[in-house]
Amino acid sequence: MTYQSPSRDMQFVLQELLQVPAMLASCGKPEFDAETIDQVLTAASQFASKVIAPLNELGDEHGCSMPAPGVVQTPPGFKEAYDEFTKNGWHGLACSPEHGGQGFPSVVENAVYEILGGANMAWSSYPGMSHATYVNVATNGSPEQKALYLPKIASGEWAGTMCLTEPNAGTDLGLMRTRAVPQADGSYLITGSKIFISGGEQDLTDNIMHLVLARMPDAPPGVKGISLFIVPKFLPDAHGVAGARNAVVCGSIEHKLGIHGNSTCTINFDGATGWLLGAANKGLAGMFVQMNHMRVLVGVIAIGLMESAYQKALAYAKERLQGRISGTRASGENADPIIGHADVRRMLLTQKANIEGARALALWTAQLSDLQRIHPDAAKREEAVELLGLLTPLVKALSSDLAVESTLLAMQVLGGHGYIRENGVEQHLRDVRIVGLYEGTNGVQSMDLLGRKVLGDGGRQMGKFLDMAAAFTETCSPRKAMREFAEPLAQLIADVRQLTSELVGTSADDPHAAGAAAVPYLRLVGHLALAWTWARMAEVALKHSESTDSIYASKIATARFYYQRLLPQTAALCGEIRAGSSALMEPAIDLF
Repeated sequence: MTYQSPSRDMQFVLQELLQVPAMLASCGKPEFDAETIDQVLTAASQFASKVIAPLNELGDEHGCSMPAPGVVQTPPGFKEAYDEFTKNGWHGLACSPEHGGQGFPSVVENAVYEILGGANMAWSSYPGMSHATYVNVATNGSPEQKALYLPKIASGEWAGTMCLTEPNAGTDLGLMRTRAVPQADGSYLITGSKIFISGGEQDLTDNIMHLVLARMPDAPPGVKGISLFIVPKFLPDAHGVAGARNAVVCGSIEHKLGIHGNSTCTINFDGATGWLLGAANKGLAGMFVQMNHMRVLVGVIAIGLMESAYQKALAYAKERLQGRISGTRASGENADPIIGHADVRRMLLTQKANIEGARALALWTAQLSDLQRIHPDAAKREEAVELLGLLTPLVKALSSDLAVESTLLAMQVLGGHGYIRENGVEQHLRDVRIVGLYEGTNGVQSMDLLGRKVLGDGGRQMGKFLDMAAAFTETCSPRKAMREFAEPLAQLIADVRQLTSELVGTSADDPHAAGAAAVPYLRLVGHLALAWTWARMAEVALKHSESTDSIYASKIATARFYYQRLLPQTAALCGEIRAGSSALMEPAIDLF
């Protein structure tokens, strides 16, 4: 079946839960009203279902190829779809009007990318990475660099990449070997190799702007000596016209489990000309602007993938006849649809709860990225900055983990039919698996959350997050209809508060405490965030209990399922965290 965007649910989240149009109006942007946002999502849905969704299976089968050394060819139809995307101005959706863009907020952009990712993850990753490059240069670039490069990215004429990883240096970028030698004209000669570069070479755009981490001569050791450089595939002149070929070559493309239609490249820089982006020896901080943008974006795309898998599973469950189910109506068929079976309902409702909860959480996070920039109150901007820092690793890791789990459930609903290629679910599973690995593995995200964001400030920011959730429960508890959500949420808040305090204490004496607790702690905080999100959605839905629009009854039913069937998992997570590090660290290596 063809992917259909979850437009009504997005409308519920953006307009009723997050009240995005009202938020934007209060921040001086009334032009982005509900009708305008709906028009954008409708147009994105049409493009996704009619243009790129039909290319999803084709792109998986053909993949990318290298017909000649250094030349990468994307799957059939990808270039034509990209040209249509560019012609219709989608590249500039969230870019500044100063650079030819439309200036839409990040929360709308992320909703659009969920739709694009659900339709065709491999294809959507090309413009997604390019926009992240735009965000980086817009933040760190000089006025001249912005004027030269940003209009080209906003128009879609040029693409962008992020070049961090090397064969010997993954997460530990202090080990990187790529070198940047200064030249008399202010440029640098960049020499080294980068691997796993998404969209590192392709046939979609006229030029590619590589953002490359490299080390200058005599730079401080480790990550404090890394700088960031713009290294274009073709050297532009002052008017932005691509000229001579730079010494940048694709050495190979990876043959990987999924996203076959997206070129994952080894890029070799052999004395390539580049220009410093931002301050010298501050490149890692500069790259994190792009990295954090991408972490939210790939989390959103993962939600799109599990939505697509869920749609297939739901359609199959309604059509597949197997067995007789007690209490069902008489049927002229020899069997009943499997959606009547309790265990099939468990699998479908788990997917639905994961998808809709993660969507609302991710779009709230994207809304925070808007608030940190445009809110008129400086205190509110700073609050958004802190919350965004806390939620970014959570959205990336939680969404991608849930996407794998949910897509596996979709496959299970289809049984053997889910394991074969023609039904498409196995491709979704192969594609979405990458999200837990790139932009920093989910283990790294967990350590970022617990090690840097929580233990780094003694639990202060986490305490503020818990206070916000607790204030919500205090408001809701007096209302009878909300008690089934508010009371368990209040207990979970207390549990997380206590556990966080314990971890702040134990980590001071045990160097392995954070590493042992990080992954279950992120999932525990993820449950808290989802529980709070589902309670907020239930509160909105209860105000419309008499409505004939089925989304409100659906929200209440799914919130109830989440609280009764999924939230109890937090008890096991608390036990795992309190077990400490001894069982992990005491066994000698030769016992493994």
